[in-house]
Amino acid sequence: MMDVPFTLDQLRILKAIALEGSFKRAADSLYVSQPAVSLQVQHLERQLAVPLFDRGGRRAQLTEAGQLLLSYGDRILSLCQETCRAIEDLQNLQGGTLIVGASQTTGTYLMPRMIGLFRKKYPEVSVQLHVHSTRRTAWSVANGQLDLAIIGGEVPPELQDALEIIPYSEDELALVLPAFHPLAQAGILPREKLYKLQFITLDSQSTIRKVIDQVLTRTGIDPKQLTIEMELNSIEAIKNAVQAGLGAAFLSVSAIEKELHNRELCQVPIENLVITRTLCQIRNPNRYRSKATEAFCNEILPLFQDPNSPPVMPKP
Repeated sequence: MMDVPFTLDQLRILKAIALEGSFKRAADSLYVSQPAVSLQVQHLERQLAVPLFDRGGRRAQLTEAGQLLLSYGDRILSLCQETCRAIEDLQNLQGGTLIVGASQTTGTYLMPRMIGLFRKKYPEVSVQLHVHSTRRTAWSVANGQLDLAIIGGEVPPELQDALEIIPYSEDELALVLPAFHPLAQAGILPREKLYKLQFITLDSQSTIRKVIDQVLTRTGIDPKQLTIEMELNSIEAIKNAVQAGLGAAFLSVSAIEKELHNRELCQVPIENLVITRTLCQIRNPNRYRSKATEAFCNEILPLFQDPNSPPVMPKP
């Protein structure tokens, strides 16, 4: 059996340099000195007999050999983490870690409630939540960096065969107005009145914006004819803008529960129009599924399959 010409610490250093772009920042992130990082890279290059970095530029750039080692190193480190977590599982949920992911709206408004209930039942399990775009979240599940995720967008085509994609629930996207708006208490809004409103939206490339435009188009409403007053980059910013009277918006009902309860926003029904999107649970079927993951899937997720209704925690 051949000797392995690198150590796990060297792979971690290589990954840190690639992420941080410099030896110094990598050393800071690993809480070691820069000379120690440089020395490990020199040893690694000597052991492999290839240069791993181009030394000419200001930013540390991997050579082709460096990129190849990094791609395999990521998989090796991921498998090491998976092994440690499998061993932790022998303690029967008396420890260990659950790592979950979500796209933006779900991760901000729905997933924290799920994690809160899970932590009440299994306080010894450490839980990490990673909130990113649907695409980045799907890749993290595929690479084994997340145990599972709840997303509101479409899984990238290149990953659809590699992931287990389970429709989870329907999330309603409601038309909201400030409580003092003349139409807020006028009952059902005629569809043509949408053209009279000024809208505050996410940018045109966002998943929610695309879903809204698709549904409006299918129901005979031209989204291009709607007046877009402004585009903002977060749901919270949109909520604040609507409350300030700057316009109307389509928002997930799960994101506006508090504002509806406090009557800071008003949900306005539209004539013959309901906009929903499907939330999906995604997992990697080829990865080890921990007891914590199984408990989260079997005991917590079913409580939130209607994200617009508060869950009822079963009695112990």
